[in-house]
Amino acid sequence: LSDVSIIDHHAHSLLKTSAPMAMERCQGFFSESGDPLVKQRDVPYSIMWQWGIRELAGYLGCEPTPEAVLAARNALSLVDLANGMWRDQNSEMLLIDYGFRGAENYTPEELGATFNQRVELVMRLETFAQDLILQHNTFSKMLDAFVAGVESARSTGHVSLKSIIAYRTGLDIQWRTRDEAERAFGEVKDQADREGSIRLASKPLCDYLVLAALEFANRQEMPIQFHTGFGDADVDLLKANPLNMRPLLQSDKFRNVPFVLLHAAYPYARELGYLAAMYPNVYMDLSLAIPFVTTLIPTIIHEALALTPMNKVLYSSDAFSIPEIFWLANRWGRAAIERVLGEIVDAGALTPAQARRAGEQILSGNSRAVYQLT
Repeated sequence: LSDVSIIDHHAHSLLKTSAPMAMERCQGFFSESGDPLVKQRDVPYSIMWQWGIRELAGYLGCEPTPEAVLAARNALSLVDLANGMWRDQNSEMLLIDYGFRGAENYTPEELGATFNQRVELVMRLETFAQDLILQHNTFSKMLDAFVAGVESARSTGHVSLKSIIAYRTGLDIQWRTRDEAERAFGEVKDQADREGSIRLASKPLCDYLVLAALEFANRQEMPIQFHTGFGDADVDLLKANPLNMRPLLQSDKFRNVPFVLLHAAYPYARELGYLAAMYPNVYMDLSLAIPFVTTLIPTIIHEALALTPMNKVLYSSDAFSIPEIFWLANRWGRAAIERVLGEIVDAGALTPAQARRAGEQILSGNSRAVYQLT
């Protein structure tokens, strides 16, 4: 599958920096933990770090030590490092959720103009709503602006919506009245005015806004990505189980919405595989599990393909900030997909031609279809 190009349908932008990378900061990108002690003390003992260093040393042509790898990557410009790594793994396109890290990163427009990747936009709903709550004094004005922004998403170049409601209030999204949402807005707005910033975590308001966005998405058949499963330390894994979404997925109200459930919902990969097999508009993404679950990546792919139709499984990296995470995810993801499909062929379940077609679909074809990419 080395000749099959990758459409990385869920990723984040690169940090805009020309400064040499320090060891401590580099280690931080190899863990989802926000705890400095984990990053400094524990990451060097993780498989993600130790395997990653050896892999990167092979690419950079240096000794397989953290110091040598860091020196070799710092000797390259960011543009040369990133373009080389994307070229090496035959990556052609990034769908960028630009609601992560903000001003520290290249904007999607800058990313596409500076690097060798085609860039498409993904709108993060909660970040968009936070900005509007700070800007508007009444619920009606905020809601009008939110609806207008979501309804114009396609015309402003977005190919998908994205929700991180799993982080904020959980995936058990409930129907809310306008009055409930308006009361919640008042409380959130008061806090935002006092503190000058906001992290939207009001369940009535989050539920109401996501459901409003889904109504639009259903009319325009626009995909929406949902964070599911593991992630940063502030996620409640019980509330991030995609089975919490079952009542929503069963509703005929959103039958036309392609739901792309992210991160293999790890550790709920089997649950997500079940949902993708049961509902025609549910898709299973493999990112974050690739690369962070390291040696279990083939197991995750086996669990996905055991039940989920092969036209419903999408590769992406969920990579962020530095080119190395993109490269490792693409390298390990492609290798694991090749390995698993080979094992399925050896078991007699697929022909080589069928396995080849499945690999093409997972790496790029399914994303091209779901997001209507031309």
